[in-house]
Amino acid sequence: MLRLKNVSKKFENLQAVSSVDLTVSERETKVLVGPSGCGKSTLIRLAIGIIEPDEGEIYFKGELVAHENLLEIRRKIGYVIQEGGLFPHLTAVQNIKLVAEYLEWSSNKITARIKELAELTHFPKDALERFPLQLSGGQRQRVSLMRALMLDPEVLLLDEPLGALDPMIKADLQEELRTIFRTLGKAVVLVTHDINEAEFFADELLLMKDGKILQQGSIRELLKNPVDDFVEKFINAQRVRASN
Repeated sequence: MLRLKNVSKKFENLQAVSSVDLTVSERETKVLVGPSGCGKSTLIRLAIGIIEPDEGEIYFKGELVAHENLLEIRRKIGYVIQEGGLFPHLTAVQNIKLVAEYLEWSSNKITARIKELAELTHFPKDALERFPLQLSGGQRQRVSLMRALMLDPEVLLLDEPLGALDPMIKADLQEELRTIFRTLGKAVVLVTHDINEAEFFADELLLMKDGKILQQGSIRELLKNPVDDFVEKFINAQRVRASN
C-alpha cells in the first residue's frame, strides 16, 4: 500500500531522516516509536507529501508519488496530526466535512458518511454542532479521526494521536482505535513515543533513533535480540516508567 524507499530529509544542519526504507501492507498496522527528535513525525509528513524528500522515492500502491499525482494520492491517505489540528472557528461537523464539500459531495452523501463515522467512533451526535473548545480531549480526537476517515482512505497515518490525553481517556481510546483499525482493515502507520502503546497497536514495531530505523519486529524480538544497548535500554526504561 505504501512504500518509502531510501528516503532522506535534512533541515539546515539537522539530518531528520536518513536512508529509511518502510513498507506498509494492506490491513497492517506499523508503529514508529523512539525518543523525541528521532524523525518519527518527519517520516509521516514525508509519507503523505507535506514535505518532499531530499533523496529517495515514495510509492503508493506501486505508483511513484510525484507532483502530478500528489493531490489525488493524498485524498486516499487519512492523516491525524498531533493534538488533532482542528480548526477552532469551525464546528465538529464543519471540520469533518470540509474536504468532502470542497470535492462537491452531495449533502445526502456527506450526511450519511458522517452518521456512519459517528457510530464507528462512538461520537455523540448532539456534539457535532459544538466547536472544538466545547469538546473534551477525547471528543476532539474522535473528530480528528472522523475527518481523516471522511473520504474512506486506503491508508491511515496518525502522529501521536493520544499523546495529550488524560490516562483514563487514553486507555479507552486505545481500545476503540484498535477495534476501528481491525474493523476497517486499512493500512495504518502510527507514531508514538510510548513503547507500551506501540506494543498495544503494532503488527510490527519500528524503533527509530537519529533519523534511522534502528530495529523492527515485535517487542519480544527486540528484547530477545537487540541490535545494540540503546534498544534494550529504551524499551526497559519505558516499561519501568509505566509501572511506576
